[in-house]
Parts: sequence; structure tokens; C-alpha cells
Amino acid sequence: MSLGTWADSKVKKLGWTDISLIKLSTAGFVLMAAKLWEPVLCLEWYWYGLVFVLAAIKPMCRMFGNKL
Repeated sequence: MSLGTWADSKVKKLGWTDISLIKLSTAGFVLMAAKLWEPVLCLEWYWYGLVFVLAAIKPMCRMFGNKL
């Protein structure tokens, strides 16, 4: 069993509250990391937008049925 298959089987057991808590804990970790490593906060706003768009391409294509 590959790591991806194992992770998929575990994620299928989670409910929507579990997924929401994972998102919240991830946001908290990112805020903590930004507080500890201040140079990341010095970037212009468009760099954060670029990261957002690039990270969203594959899930959006998968959600709307396009192959990527």
C-alpha cells in the first residue's frame, strides 16, 4: 500500500468537523511560523496571491473535471 492510498483511506474516515479542525490548526501553525520568522511578512501582497492561485489550480481542475 502506497502512502497516498493509506492517507486516502484515513481521510475518508474523517467528518466535516475533523477537516475543519485540521484547517484551523494549519492556519494556527502558519501564523505561529510567520510570527517566529518575520521576513516572510515583508513580502508584497501579490506574492501571497500568487501562492494562493498556484496552490488552487490542481484542486479546482479536479473539482470541475479537467484532467491535470
